[in-house]
Amino acid sequence: MKIFISGASGLVGGNCLSYFRAKKVDVVGSHLSYMTPDTVYFNTLSPGDAGNFDIAAFRPDIIVHCGALTHVDYCEQHPEESYEKTVQSTLNLVEAARECGSTLVLLSTDYVFDGREGPYKETDAVNPLSVYGRHKLEAEQEVIKSGLPYLILRVTNVYGDELRHKNFVSRIVEQCYNRQHLTLKLPYDQFASPTNAMDIARAMYELLLHDKTGIYHICGSDFMNRVELAMKVIGYFPGTSYTLEAVSTEQLGQPAARPLIGGFVKQKFVREFPEFTFTSVDNYLQSKIKS
Repeated sequence: MKIFISGASGLVGGNCLSYFRAKKVDVVGSHLSYMTPDTVYFNTLSPGDAGNFDIAAFRPDIIVHCGALTHVDYCEQHPEESYEKTVQSTLNLVEAARECGSTLVLLSTDYVFDGREGPYKETDAVNPLSVYGRHKLEAEQEVIKSGLPYLILRVTNVYGDELRHKNFVSRIVEQCYNRQHLTLKLPYDQFASPTNAMDIARAMYELLLHDKTGIYHICGSDFMNRVELAMKVIGYFPGTSYTLEAVSTEQLGQPAARPLIGGFVKQKFVREFPEFTFTSVDNYLQSKIKS
Protein backbone atom coordinates (compact mmCIF):
# COMPACT_ATOMS: atom_id res chain seq x y z
CA MET A 1 0.00 0.00 0.00
CA LYS A 2 1.56 3.30 -1.19
CA ILE A 3 -0.02 6.48 0.12
CA PHE A 4 0.41 10.18 -0.66
CA ILE A 5 -0.99 12.65 1.91
CA SER A 6 -1.63 16.28 1.05
CA GLY A 7 -1.57 18.60 4.04
CA ALA A 8 0.61 16.32 6.14
CA SER A 9 2.06 19.20 8.16
CA GLY A 10 -1.37 19.85 9.67
CA LEU A 11 -3.26 18.15 12.49
CA VAL A 12 -5.01 15.25 10.75
CA GLY A 13 -2.46 14.81 7.98
CA GLY A 14 0.43 14.82 10.43
CA ASN A 15 -1.15 12.16 12.61
CA CYS A 16 -1.92 10.05 9.53
CA LEU A 17 1.68 10.34 8.35
CA SER A 18 3.00 9.35 11.76
CA TYR A 19 0.63 6.40 12.18
CA PHE A 20 1.08 5.03 8.66
CA ARG A 21 4.84 5.15 9.03
CA ALA A 22 4.58 3.27 12.30
CA LYS A 23 2.61 0.64 10.38
CA LYS A 24 5.47 0.40 7.83
CA VAL A 25 3.35 1.84 5.02
CA ASP A 26 5.21 3.37 2.07
CA VAL A 27 3.90 6.91 2.60
CA VAL A 28 4.85 10.43 1.51
CA GLY A 29 3.32 13.48 3.17
CA SER A 30 3.29 16.98 1.72
CA HIS A 31 3.12 20.56 2.92
CA LEU A 32 2.29 23.83 1.21
CA SER A 33 2.97 26.85 3.44
CA TYR A 34 4.18 25.16 6.64
CA MET A 35 7.24 22.99 6.05
CA THR A 36 8.25 20.20 8.41
CA PRO A 37 11.27 17.86 8.30
CA ASP A 38 8.94 14.94 7.47
CA THR A 39 7.11 16.45 4.50
CA VAL A 40 7.75 17.35 0.86
CA TYR A 41 6.44 20.38 -1.01
CA PHE A 42 3.25 20.03 -3.05
CA ASN A 43 0.95 22.85 -4.10
CA THR A 44 -2.53 21.41 -4.61
CA LEU A 45 -3.61 24.69 -6.23
CA SER A 46 -0.88 24.53 -8.87
CA PRO A 47 -0.30 20.95 -10.07
CA GLY A 48 2.20 22.24 -12.63
CA ASP A 49 4.43 23.89 -10.00
CA ALA A 50 8.00 22.87 -10.86
CA GLY A 51 8.78 22.41 -7.16
CA ASN A 52 6.00 19.89 -6.57
CA PHE A 53 6.69 16.35 -5.44
CA ASP A 54 6.23 14.05 -8.44
CA ILE A 55 3.05 12.15 -7.57
CA ALA A 56 2.91 10.52 -11.01
CA ALA A 57 6.37 8.99 -10.52
CA PHE A 58 5.49 7.82 -7.00
CA ARG A 59 2.22 6.29 -8.30
CA PRO A 60 0.41 5.95 -4.97
CA ASP A 61 -2.39 3.44 -4.53
CA ILE A 62 -4.12 6.00 -2.33
CA ILE A 63 -4.16 9.82 -2.24
CA VAL A 64 -5.36 11.32 1.04
CA HIS A 65 -6.50 14.94 0.88
CA CYS A 66 -6.17 16.56 4.32
CA GLY A 67 -5.31 20.06 3.14
CA ALA A 68 -8.07 22.69 3.28
CA LEU A 69 -8.93 26.14 4.60
CA THR A 70 -10.54 25.31 7.95
CA HIS A 71 -11.01 28.74 9.56
CA VAL A 72 -14.80 28.88 9.28
CA ASP A 73 -15.25 32.62 9.77
CA TYR A 74 -12.38 33.44 7.42
CA CYS A 75 -14.00 31.26 4.76
CA GLU A 76 -17.26 33.15 5.21
CA GLN A 77 -15.50 36.44 4.55
CA HIS A 78 -13.24 35.12 1.76
CA PRO A 79 -15.44 32.76 -0.29
CA GLU A 80 -13.22 32.76 -3.39
CA GLU A 81 -10.18 31.68 -1.40
CA SER A 82 -12.30 29.11 0.42
CA TYR A 83 -13.39 27.64 -2.93
CA GLU A 84 -9.82 27.50 -4.21
CA LYS A 85 -8.37 25.81 -1.15
CA THR A 86 -11.24 23.39 -0.53
CA VAL A 87 -12.98 22.65 -3.84
CA GLN A 88 -10.38 23.41 -6.50
CA SER A 89 -7.63 21.63 -4.56
CA THR A 90 -9.89 18.59 -4.43
CA LEU A 91 -10.55 18.77 -8.18
CA ASN A 92 -6.80 18.90 -8.81
CA LEU A 93 -6.22 15.82 -6.67
CA VAL A 94 -9.09 14.04 -8.41
CA GLU A 95 -7.12 14.45 -11.64
CA ALA A 96 -3.91 13.27 -9.96
CA ALA A 97 -5.74 10.21 -8.63
CA ARG A 98 -7.19 9.53 -12.08
CA GLU A 99 -3.74 9.70 -13.64
CA CYS A 100 -2.26 7.35 -11.04
CA GLY A 101 -5.25 5.02 -10.76
CA SER A 102 -5.48 5.85 -7.06
CA THR A 103 -8.25 5.67 -4.51
CA LEU A 104 -9.01 9.17 -3.22
CA VAL A 105 -9.61 9.85 0.47
CA LEU A 106 -11.25 13.16 1.40
CA LEU A 107 -11.54 14.62 4.89
CA SER A 108 -14.89 16.34 5.40
CA THR A 109 -16.92 17.71 8.31
CA ASP A 110 -20.17 17.83 10.27
CA TYR A 111 -20.57 21.37 8.91
CA VAL A 112 -22.26 19.79 5.87
CA PHE A 113 -25.28 19.49 8.23
CA ASP A 114 -27.40 22.29 9.69
CA GLY A 115 -27.16 21.19 13.33
CA ARG A 116 -30.90 21.05 13.96
CA GLU A 117 -31.19 17.28 14.49
CA GLY A 118 -27.70 16.01 15.31
CA PRO A 119 -25.74 14.01 16.04
CA TYR A 120 -25.81 12.70 12.47
CA LYS A 121 -25.65 9.39 10.60
CA GLU A 122 -24.22 9.07 7.09
CA THR A 123 -27.72 8.75 5.64
CA ASP A 124 -29.04 12.01 7.13
CA ALA A 125 -29.86 14.89 4.79
CA VAL A 126 -27.11 17.47 4.34
CA ASN A 127 -27.84 21.20 4.60
CA PRO A 128 -24.73 23.34 5.17
CA LEU A 129 -25.20 26.76 6.74
CA SER A 130 -21.84 28.37 5.92
CA VAL A 131 -19.45 28.93 3.03
CA TYR A 132 -17.07 26.45 4.64
CA GLY A 133 -19.79 23.80 4.91
CA ARG A 134 -21.03 24.39 1.36
CA HIS A 135 -17.54 24.09 -0.08
CA LYS A 136 -16.82 20.92 1.90
CA LEU A 137 -20.05 19.43 0.55
CA GLU A 138 -19.16 20.51 -2.98
CA ALA A 139 -15.77 18.83 -2.60
CA GLU A 140 -17.53 15.64 -1.46
CA GLN A 141 -19.84 15.76 -4.48
CA GLU A 142 -16.94 16.24 -6.89
CA VAL A 143 -15.19 13.19 -5.46
CA ILE A 144 -18.34 11.08 -5.66
CA LYS A 145 -19.11 11.99 -9.27
CA SER A 146 -15.49 11.51 -10.36
CA GLY A 147 -16.05 7.80 -10.87
CA LEU A 148 -12.92 7.03 -8.86
CA PRO A 149 -12.89 4.66 -5.89
CA TYR A 150 -13.21 6.98 -2.91
CA LEU A 151 -13.43 7.21 0.83
CA ILE A 152 -14.96 10.28 2.49
CA LEU A 153 -14.35 10.61 6.22
CA ARG A 154 -16.47 13.23 7.95
CA VAL A 155 -14.79 14.31 11.17
CA THR A 156 -15.64 16.84 13.85
CA ASN A 157 -14.04 18.98 16.56
CA VAL A 158 -10.61 17.48 15.96
CA TYR A 159 -7.85 17.79 18.56
CA GLY A 160 -4.54 16.13 19.29
CA ASP A 161 -0.78 16.40 18.98
CA GLU A 162 0.22 19.11 16.52
CA LEU A 163 3.47 21.01 16.08
CA ARG A 164 1.80 24.42 16.08
CA HIS A 165 -0.79 23.68 18.81
CA LYS A 166 -3.49 25.27 16.64
CA ASN A 167 -6.36 23.05 17.78
CA PHE A 168 -8.53 24.08 20.72
CA VAL A 169 -7.55 21.32 23.17
CA SER A 170 -3.83 21.35 22.44
CA ARG A 171 -3.72 25.14 22.66
CA ILE A 172 -5.33 25.15 26.12
CA VAL A 173 -3.03 22.35 27.30
CA GLU A 174 0.01 24.35 26.17
CA GLN A 175 -1.26 27.50 27.89
CA CYS A 176 -1.90 25.58 31.11
CA TYR A 177 1.60 24.10 31.02
CA ASN A 178 3.01 27.58 30.53
CA ARG A 179 0.91 28.89 33.45
CA GLN A 180 -0.73 31.51 31.27
CA HIS A 181 -3.99 33.15 32.31
CA LEU A 182 -6.77 31.86 30.06
CA THR A 183 -9.47 34.27 28.91
CA LEU A 184 -12.27 32.21 27.37
CA LYS A 185 -15.54 33.32 25.81
CA LEU A 186 -17.25 30.16 24.63
CA PRO A 187 -20.68 29.08 23.36
CA TYR A 188 -22.69 26.77 25.59
CA ASP A 189 -25.06 25.81 22.76
CA GLN A 190 -22.59 24.32 20.24
CA PHE A 191 -22.35 20.55 20.73
CA ALA A 192 -20.10 18.11 18.91
CA SER A 193 -18.02 14.96 19.31
CA PRO A 194 -14.39 15.87 20.09
CA THR A 195 -12.16 13.55 18.08
CA ASN A 196 -8.48 12.74 18.50
CA ALA A 197 -6.66 13.08 15.17
CA MET A 198 -4.79 9.87 15.92
CA ASP A 199 -8.11 8.03 16.10
CA ILE A 200 -8.90 9.36 12.63
CA ALA A 201 -5.56 8.02 11.38
CA ARG A 202 -6.19 4.64 13.01
CA ALA A 203 -9.71 4.40 11.60
CA MET A 204 -8.56 5.45 8.13
CA TYR A 205 -5.85 2.79 8.17
CA GLU A 206 -8.39 0.06 8.98
CA LEU A 207 -10.77 1.26 6.27
CA LEU A 208 -8.02 1.31 3.66
CA LEU A 209 -6.58 -2.01 4.78
CA HIS A 210 -9.99 -3.60 4.21
CA ASP A 211 -10.65 -1.79 0.90
CA LYS A 212 -13.67 0.10 2.23
CA THR A 213 -15.24 2.86 0.13
CA GLY A 214 -18.03 5.40 0.58
CA ILE A 215 -18.82 7.87 3.36
CA TYR A 216 -18.01 7.18 7.01
CA HIS A 217 -18.59 9.28 10.11
CA ILE A 218 -15.62 9.17 12.48
CA CYS A 219 -15.68 10.66 15.98
CA GLY A 220 -14.49 10.19 19.54
CA SER A 221 -16.45 8.70 22.41
CA ASP A 222 -17.47 12.07 23.94
CA PHE A 223 -20.35 14.43 23.17
CA MET A 224 -20.16 17.88 24.76
CA ASN A 225 -20.31 21.63 24.23
CA ARG A 226 -17.37 23.98 24.00
CA VAL A 227 -17.63 25.11 27.62
CA GLU A 228 -17.59 21.52 28.89
CA LEU A 229 -14.60 20.76 26.66
CA ALA A 230 -12.59 23.69 28.01
CA MET A 231 -13.44 22.82 31.61
CA LYS A 232 -12.47 19.21 30.96
CA VAL A 233 -8.98 20.34 29.95
CA ILE A 234 -8.56 22.90 32.72
CA GLY A 235 -9.60 20.28 35.28
CA TYR A 236 -6.35 18.41 34.61
CA PHE A 237 -4.29 21.46 35.59
CA PRO A 238 -5.22 22.47 39.16
CA GLY A 239 -4.43 26.05 39.95
CA THR A 240 -4.83 27.27 36.38
CA SER A 241 -5.83 30.92 36.29
CA TYR A 242 -8.72 31.50 33.93
CA THR A 243 -11.70 33.68 33.16
CA LEU A 244 -14.61 31.95 31.47
CA GLU A 245 -17.67 33.59 29.97
CA ALA A 246 -20.31 31.16 28.70
CA VAL A 247 -22.52 32.75 26.04
CA SER A 248 -24.94 31.75 23.32
CA THR A 249 -23.79 31.47 19.71
CA GLU A 250 -26.05 34.41 18.89
CA GLN A 251 -24.23 36.52 21.49
CA LEU A 252 -20.86 35.62 19.97
CA GLY A 253 -21.95 37.12 16.65
CA GLN A 254 -19.62 34.95 14.59
CA PRO A 255 -19.58 35.73 10.83
CA ALA A 256 -20.34 32.11 9.87
CA ALA A 257 -23.37 30.19 11.10
CA ARG A 258 -22.60 27.02 13.05
CA PRO A 259 -24.49 23.72 13.27
CA LEU A 260 -25.43 23.89 16.95
CA ILE A 261 -26.15 20.21 17.55
CA GLY A 262 -23.45 18.63 15.45
CA GLY A 263 -21.33 15.55 15.92
CA PHE A 264 -21.87 12.03 14.68
CA VAL A 265 -23.36 8.64 15.24
CA LYS A 266 -20.60 6.33 13.97
CA GLN A 267 -22.83 3.25 13.76
CA LYS A 268 -21.66 2.32 10.26
CA PHE A 269 -17.99 2.19 11.25
CA VAL A 270 -18.47 0.33 14.52
CA ARG A 271 -20.75 -2.20 12.85
CA GLU A 272 -17.95 -3.06 10.43
CA PHE A 273 -15.13 -2.76 13.01
CA PRO A 274 -16.74 -3.73 16.34
CA GLU A 275 -13.43 -4.25 18.14
CA PHE A 276 -12.05 -0.82 17.28
CA THR A 277 -11.91 1.43 20.33
CA PHE A 278 -12.17 5.20 20.02
CA THR A 279 -10.52 7.26 22.73
CA SER A 280 -11.89 10.09 24.85
CA VAL A 281 -10.66 13.56 25.75
CA ASP A 282 -9.81 12.13 29.18
CA ASN A 283 -7.57 9.50 27.57
CA TYR A 284 -5.68 12.21 25.69
CA LEU A 285 -5.31 14.49 28.71
CA GLN A 286 -4.11 11.65 30.91
CA SER A 287 -1.37 10.92 28.35
CA LYS A 288 -0.32 14.58 28.42
CA ILE A 289 -0.09 14.60 32.22
CA LYS A 290 1.96 11.40 32.29
CA SER A 291 4.39 12.76 29.72
